[in-house]
Formats: sequence, C-alpha cells, structure tokens
Amino acid sequence: MKPRLAQWLPHTPEQRVFAGFIGLLLGGGAATVLLHSPLGLLPLAAGLGVLLLLTEWRLLYYLLFLTLAFSREMPLPGGLSLDVPSEPLLLVLTGCVLATFLMHPQAVSGRELRHPLVIILLLMLLWSAVSTAFSVDTTKSVKYLLAKTWYLVPFGLGTLLLLPRPAALWRVAGIYTAGACLTVVIVGVRHAAHGFSFESINEAVQLLYRNHVIYAAVLALLLPFTLYGARSTQGAARVGWRVAMGILLFGLITSYTRASVLSLPVAGVFYGVARLRQTRLLLVGAVLTLVAGAGYFLDQNNYMLYAPEFEKTVFNGENFGKHLEATYKLQDVSGMERVYRWVAAGRMTAAKPLVGSGPSTFYPEYKRYTVRSFRTYVSENPEKSTTHNYFLLVLAEQGFPGLILLLILLGTALLTFEHLYHQTRPGTQPRFVLLACGMSLVIIIFHLLLNELVEVDKIGSFFFLNIAMLIRVGMWARGEAVNE
Repeated sequence: MKPRLAQWLPHTPEQRVFAGFIGLLLGGGAATVLLHSPLGLLPLAAGLGVLLLLTEWRLLYYLLFLTLAFSREMPLPGGLSLDVPSEPLLLVLTGCVLATFLMHPQAVSGRELRHPLVIILLLMLLWSAVSTAFSVDTTKSVKYLLAKTWYLVPFGLGTLLLLPRPAALWRVAGIYTAGACLTVVIVGVRHAAHGFSFESINEAVQLLYRNHVIYAAVLALLLPFTLYGARSTQGAARVGWRVAMGILLFGLITSYTRASVLSLPVAGVFYGVARLRQTRLLLVGAVLTLVAGAGYFLDQNNYMLYAPEFEKTVFNGENFGKHLEATYKLQDVSGMERVYRWVAAGRMTAAKPLVGSGPSTFYPEYKRYTVRSFRTYVSENPEKSTTHNYFLLVLAEQGFPGLILLLILLGTALLTFEHLYHQTRPGTQPRFVLLACGMSLVIIIFHLLLNELVEVDKIGSFFFLNIAMLIRVGMWARGEAVNE
C-alpha cells in the first residue's frame, strides 16, 4: 500500500513546486468562496511572488516600469506617504539587487563602481544621514533616507546590473513610455469633457498624477527616448516610437505647463553647447550668475523691492494667454508664491547654514521664516508643497554642503555627457542611448529650477537611471561591451 501511495507523491523540486501551487490554488479558491472575499487568494499571490523572486527576480525591474506611470501616493499615519505600487516594489528590488551584488560582485565592473558620479551620490547620501542627525523632525528625515536608498539601489546599481546593453535600455524606456502614453489617453478623455480648458487640467490628471506639473514633466523627459528610439530602430519599432512621440507631445501641449514646454528647447541648446565643447564655460557662467544674483538680492535686502501687490497677484485659470502675460509682469500667483517660499528658504538657510533643518522637513518648518510682504492668497498651502525649487530645498534642508554636492553631481554629469558625446561614433547605439539619457537628464534638471521632482517616483526614477546610463555608456565607449 505504501509503495503505491509513494508513487503519487512529488519527488522532484519541480513536482513539489507544482503540488504546492495546486494546494494554494485550491485552498485559496475555497477560502475565497467561503469568505466571499478575494483575500483568500493572498497566500497564492504571496507564493507566486516568492517563486518569482527565487527564479527570475529581474522581472520585477520591468514590472516596476510597467506600473510606474500608474503609481499613486497613499497617505500614512504621522504625515508620511507611500507611492503604491512603486515603493513596495522598490523595497523588494533593493533587497534583490543588494543580494545579487553581494553574491556576484563581478557583475558590475570596479571601474564603474569607482566612477565619480557613484562616489558623489554616496557622499550625498552620507551627508543626508548627517543632516538627519540634526533634523527638526527625525521621523520624516529617516523616511527620506530610506526612500533615497531604495531609489539609488534599484535605479542606480540595479540599472548597472540589469541593463548591460543598449537593447535593454530601449526595452525599459519603451515599457515606461507605453504606460505614459496610456495615461495621456486617459487624461485626454477626462480633459476633453471640459473642452481641454486650462482651468480643468489639474482635475483631469489627478486620477493618475498629483498635479499637471508632474504629468507634463514625465511626458517631457520621455520625449528624447522617443526621438532617439525611432532613430535607432527600423520598421514597426520605429513607427511605434513615432506614434508615442506624437501622443506625448499632444499631452504636453494640452497640459499648459510652461516649464515643461520650455525644457525642450533648453535641452536642444545644451546639445549645441556640448557639441561645441563649451559645457565648462556654461557651468562657470551659471555659477557666476548664481553668486551675483544672490549677492544683489541679499545686499541691503534688495529682495524686498520685488514684493508683490496682494490684490494684483492672481491666477488666470480661464485664459492661458493672460496667464503667460501675468508671469512676465510678476503678477502670476503661482510664480509669486514661489518667491514667497524662496525667501523663506533663504531665511531658513541663514538660521542653519551647515546642516539645514533636516531632509524632508521644509513643510511646515518654512512657515516660521516667511515674510508677510510676499504673501499671496494661496499661501495657506493645503497641499503641503515645498519650495518649488529643488536647489533651494536642498539648501534649506541640508545646508550648503548638501547644495554643493548636488551642484557637483549635476556638473559632473553634464561634463560626462560632453566627454562621451565626442567619444562615441555617430549613428551607433551608444550614441543614441547617450543622447536620449543626456537630453532627458537636462530636461529634468531644468524642471528642478521651478519644482522639486527628484523624490517623485515617476521622475526620480529616470533621474538616477539616466546618471547610471552615463556610466554604462562610458564602458561601451571603451569597447568593454558589445554595442548592439
């Protein structure tokens, strides 16, 4: 009797896995029927997740980019938030990437790990930890450190592990672009119900994006990938990239987002600067302008000369043309609210110039440092937004060392782009990848002047991925990988 029973039992690992799957499926199905709830299938989902991690966890990397365009911010107790499903996936990926790297450290070359961009990113993370030790809200700052870690590991180290060749990069960019195009269709349908009016764009995007600025920034940063993706392929793939470009451009134009539209010609100008090998001159000019501007506004409190008139500072929600006119007349409420917070950021920096207030603490700390003369009718800030300038945000929260490290990182990345542009051959895959990632990075950097987007999962992902790909293209340029 026992031998007959034994022959029905699973003997190989594959049979045991299949038997376990069937058991979870039957048990979960029965529990779902009895409980009248899909929660009974959770053990099956967990089992499949564990199996995926044990067999091919790399699929999670692609799953992350597949779902990234649809990720939503969920509030947590204590004023914290979690992006779902991106941050849970990032947390799992962080463990998988670190475990793989520890078991196979040769998977990423030592030259890449010692790259200046990697060292600067690690120094920035280290300084964030130092600033956290002096934070006015340790809980928020620790959450920032954790989030920064599970951004850097999957999008930085994970990219170097999982994207060894150009084809892998185009696959990831294509997956995210497809998701973004679908969101444009969804937003477009909702926006069309309001006649594509300027005043209704925020309502149209809020199903999938926090606001129209993030929506437009995502579309803008992906456009270089559609341009160079089309140039690097033939046939149906080229048609697909061009269709995606049209969809993204439509979404960008109907988003009515000034900075995102302007970021495209700015990227084109930088491309010309890099071709002429003038990036160093551009960076020196930017630093001198920054120092001169700061000196002027701080001298005898000259910044007070630009305080807005409360009654004239308005939002022209029904007329985009008047909105642009109010911008250059310094009467646009969104622009002057930025100035209100920039002044507060400057005063916060004066109070704690070395370590700042601590990562992720600008709100509500900045309210103690505002100047009433710059107040607008949206200064109550119910959405709890911050400086609308990432550089000032880092300065206020992490002091001058944090800002200096950020500027060094961006300057090094732009100089790396210029160097690699002249190292790669025209018409090759490394050149196309370099241009796509470099232009996308410039678009993101331009957005940082008016918004703080590095910590937004839909944008910060490609900020770190683009930097990692600059490192990888350097390897391709040295002929250390197959250029397919």
